[in-house]
Amino acid sequence: MLTHHFCISCFFLAEAKKLEDASTYLSLPSTKIELEEKGHSATGKSMQNLGSCTISKDSFQISTLVCSTKLTQNVDLLGLLKWRSNTNLLQQNLKQLMKVDGGEVVKFLQDTLDALFNIMMENSESETFDTLVFDALVFIIGLIADRKFQHFNPVLETYIKKHFSATLAYTKLTKVLKTYVDNAEKCGITDQLFKAMKALEYIFKFIVRSRILFNQLYENKGEADFRESLLQLFKSINEMMSSISDQTVIVKVRSLQFSILWPFPNIFSSFQDFLMETFIMFKNLIGKNVYPFDWVIMNMMQNKVFLRAINQYADMLNKKFLDQTNFELQLWNNYFHLAVAFLTQESLQLENFSSAKRAKILNKYGDMRRQIGFEIRDMWYNLGQHKIKFIPEMVGPILEMTLIPETELRKATIPIFFDMMQCEFHSTRSFQMFENEIITKLDHEVEGGRGDEQYKVLFDKILLEHCRKHKYLAKSGENFVKLVVRLMERLLDYRTIMHDENKENRMSCTVNVLNFYKEIEREEMYIRYLYKLCDLHKECDNYTEAAYTLLLHAKLLKWSEEACAAHLTQRDGYQAATQGQLKDQLYQEIIHYFDKGKMWEEAIALGKELAEQYENEMFDYEQLSELLRKQAQFYENIVKVIRPKPDYFAVGYYGQGFPTFIRNKVFIYRGKEYERREDFEARLLTQFPNAEKMKTTSPPGDDIKNSSGQYIQCFTVKPKLDLPSKFHRPVSEQIVSFYRVNEVQRFEYSRPVRKGEKNPDNEFANMWIERTIYVTAYKLPGILRWFEVEISPLENAIETMQLTNDKINNMVQQHLNDPNLPINPLSMLLNGIVDPAVMGGFTNYEKAFFTDKYMHEHPEDHDKIEKLKDLIAWQIPFLAEGIRIHGEKVTEALRPFHERMEACFRQLKDKVEKQYGVRAVVSYLLTLCFLDMWDSLKFQAVVYFSIIIPISGHQTIKY
Repeated sequence: MLTHHFCISCFFLAEAKKLEDASTYLSLPSTKIELEEKGHSATGKSMQNLGSCTISKDSFQISTLVCSTKLTQNVDLLGLLKWRSNTNLLQQNLKQLMKVDGGEVVKFLQDTLDALFNIMMENSESETFDTLVFDALVFIIGLIADRKFQHFNPVLETYIKKHFSATLAYTKLTKVLKTYVDNAEKCGITDQLFKAMKALEYIFKFIVRSRILFNQLYENKGEADFRESLLQLFKSINEMMSSISDQTVIVKVRSLQFSILWPFPNIFSSFQDFLMETFIMFKNLIGKNVYPFDWVIMNMMQNKVFLRAINQYADMLNKKFLDQTNFELQLWNNYFHLAVAFLTQESLQLENFSSAKRAKILNKYGDMRRQIGFEIRDMWYNLGQHKIKFIPEMVGPILEMTLIPETELRKATIPIFFDMMQCEFHSTRSFQMFENEIITKLDHEVEGGRGDEQYKVLFDKILLEHCRKHKYLAKSGENFVKLVVRLMERLLDYRTIMHDENKENRMSCTVNVLNFYKEIEREEMYIRYLYKLCDLHKECDNYTEAAYTLLLHAKLLKWSEEACAAHLTQRDGYQAATQGQLKDQLYQEIIHYFDKGKMWEEAIALGKELAEQYENEMFDYEQLSELLRKQAQFYENIVKVIRPKPDYFAVGYYGQGFPTFIRNKVFIYRGKEYERREDFEARLLTQFPNAEKMKTTSPPGDDIKNSSGQYIQCFTVKPKLDLPSKFHRPVSEQIVSFYRVNEVQRFEYSRPVRKGEKNPDNEFANMWIERTIYVTAYKLPGILRWFEVEISPLENAIETMQLTNDKINNMVQQHLNDPNLPINPLSMLLNGIVDPAVMGGFTNYEKAFFTDKYMHEHPEDHDKIEKLKDLIAWQIPFLAEGIRIHGEKVTEALRPFHERMEACFRQLKDKVEKQYGVRAVVSYLLTLCFLDMWDSLKFQAVVYFSIIIPISGHQTIKY
């Protein structure tokens, strides 16, 4: 740019004739520099006389910008135009083009376009630059579509008709455009595809012109291929338009004006297009914080304007786009997404403000979330027969809205879910799509921090009320609600524990969630949590447990060429096209983890299965040889490497102070290498610093279980060896030792118990051993280092019967020892057992367990069933003694009650003794006499008998 400073000369009119001579004024100084050279000051007096003219001290400045239409001064654009001089920078130059000022590009429009198509054609055998050239072309077309450069439209049209000469460009342009459309739902593609759709008119002009030029050269060669490529492109566009993904909304809006809107009058099309564009613009603005978060007044004023506008547009939707003829699905869809985005934006979440600020906002603006939420609810119900078109897509946004922690909003919007269930049920006779969607979305929302206990309660209460009133959804609807509530309980526990430093609690919660997803057969979510658990194990160096976790994923796969579904390959590290390939990769990783965990027996078992595939299916002998070398090393390790045996500990968590997933439950833990019980206890108490260690190993009473505190019970248990059948002859201890502490599910604990009075002369005379058998839900080791002690329904029945018999016996003994005890507790206990109208007796046990079907399905439970029958038979003599005592102490006023109880007992006694035999109890006094006589004889004999009594999920064997 050149700059000049000029002086101003004033001529007197009387001297005008002299000016006819050009030399008169051309010889005068024109610039300040020339004026100073003639000895005059440029800053002195306001006027200076120079003969016939006067020079003013004023001056003016002229700046000149020289612009070339042939050479550009922009380095980035120049690099593209001269691309052949340095092809290594070509990729960079193409990217930099899209940052060049538009004015510079349009000045060299023809040269730039020629360069782009030359790059494409001279690299026709490669696809390296195709996408970049396509993006650059879209950028240029977008520039010319801008109002600022609209006058270059004829230039572009002329170029296409007269100067464009790339005969093969049509194949590459079609291919890149199809790739963008096919990947419309992927993040990062949407913006570029949107620009391409805006430039679609000129892209097709280039494609058509290119094909025409090709035909002129090669006489319609490849016509069928060209038509097929266009057909596939249009099919891809149709698939994109039918997608319900949020990612494609913006692209479809641009496309609609060429399809749905085209037949309608221009004024109607313009209005609909206006609403479309406005909804998208509003949603983009709401997602961006124009003002800082603490500028509350500005944010609220902005939201107030948004709310008024959204409500106005809602009225227009109801008036113009709701009837069958003019209903526009995408327009309504955009409205709902906009309204939910407005409702859930951060600046409206009043619970995040201080109480004083929240009160001011409510007083001045009200709760705008409630206002828009009620509007969304009304708009949903206005849809009528069109509702089914929004299921399941709108389940997620509605769920997001209902999770906002505002009670009235929740009460108003949760019923929408029942309406969705009804809509889908009326259409398909089920609501499976809705159920699947809400489970998937709920998982993401709760994990993201939304939802709480109050929401779970409201969801349960509101939906159950609606379902129970419905003729056809009463049962299935109630089952669905219970299912979702169970999921919420686990997800809320999981979210709470995920911020806990205690990784073992995090593992337990993760297993709870993945087991739930396994139960309801949601494979995608199940696998997702398997990998969360695996990552936690790897963080803790629990390689054995990480291997067992990955093995659960591998078991879902087949050794086949069946294509791998997307949810099966959730990790980027797995590059597999088929299930067999993925299973191979998983097995190799699992074997590696088993090796690190010194579980070589498990690694060998998997290796044998993998070797079978390498040898007989894949014929990959190189992989087979490598695998067999590993297996040989594993066998050598088993014999030569010393493996420390882990100890096992039973841990009970009692009291309401513990999280629900461990509260009042017993677990068997697998200790770490060389970990003693004292160290393990210290680790437990570190995790629960407020817990109190129990000093007894007996099961606690209800007072401790129902207390608000935390009580931990911990003691060492021994695994019960269950050798595989192949070890039928003596085997090396180094081999067998593995099975003594691994693949175990049954554990035992023994403690001495004294009965009767202590004998100072012989302490063994009244010494008993109480042996407790614990059975875990799964074998250890497994996907956790601990598992809960499991109790089956039959064992629970045995436990209940034993506790009932003990309670009767204890109360009878109390009344024998103290005749003055009140009779009311005894009356309630006896009547609750003998009167079927009160408790139902043990009839339910007979229906559940004493059937041929149950025996056929559970032959291993034969001994337990016999034990339950024995306990039922023993209840009769206990009841008889209790009713006898009750008859002696009952008042005349309660005599009718006692007589009815006796009549019920006689019926019960006849039935039980006929089915299960007669039992008799030695009287209490006779028992005492026998014990005294036994002590006096001081026999050095061993008395042996066995009773199996299940207690809290384990069996107690007394000797």
